[in-house]
Amino acid sequence: MFTGLIQGLGYLQPQGPQQILVKCGGSVPFWEDLAIGDSVAVDGVCLTVETLVTQGFVVSVSPETVQRTTLSQRLQTHQTVNLEPALSVGDRLGGHFVTGHIDDVGVFQGLQQTDTSWELSFTVPDAIARFIIHKGSVAINGVSLTVADCNESGTHFKVAVIPHSFANTNLQDLSPGDQVNIENDVLGKYVAKLLNLPHSPSTATLPEITPEFLATHGFGNL
Repeated sequence: MFTGLIQGLGYLQPQGPQQILVKCGGSVPFWEDLAIGDSVAVDGVCLTVETLVTQGFVVSVSPETVQRTTLSQRLQTHQTVNLEPALSVGDRLGGHFVTGHIDDVGVFQGLQQTDTSWELSFTVPDAIARFIIHKGSVAINGVSLTVADCNESGTHFKVAVIPHSFANTNLQDLSPGDQVNIENDVLGKYVAKLLNLPHSPSTATLPEITPEFLATHGFGNL
């Protein structure tokens, strides 16, 4: 489990079949405390430390992870990746609950600087757009952010990034058309599952809220 508060930047290098070397170096305060078996979010992807090396660690990636995330692109372009170690018991939860399980890839559309922040725009596929809601939480490349604005379907949305987060994450390196890892709010996904909502937003119909519906779902004493 993670918070979406990035603690350093790193680079990816191919290490072997389905293995990646994550180079983090002295600029990442936590890498010296890592142990084999620890979980680290790499651009929002939860990966397990298998081998420790000088200023870095080696992880394995499954075909599912390669297909559903941007890690293979980061390997080819040598772009930086955001790094966050897993939560420890007693840590402060400053962002929101982030699992490190990427739902899909979104596309960066552009940014605009304001007096207090940077406004970044993204688009996402229909399959995950229903979880994008105004003032809801979303993790982009592992960064915990709040949806500042979105269209009705959720396929296009904006987030406001404060200067500290912009300067200390790879969000500052994005160019229009770049792909990013998207993790929707885990609570929204479970609610959709419990309500048995269809995946297609064009056919999604919310159930009618009636006394019977409330009683069935545990609200009979209201």
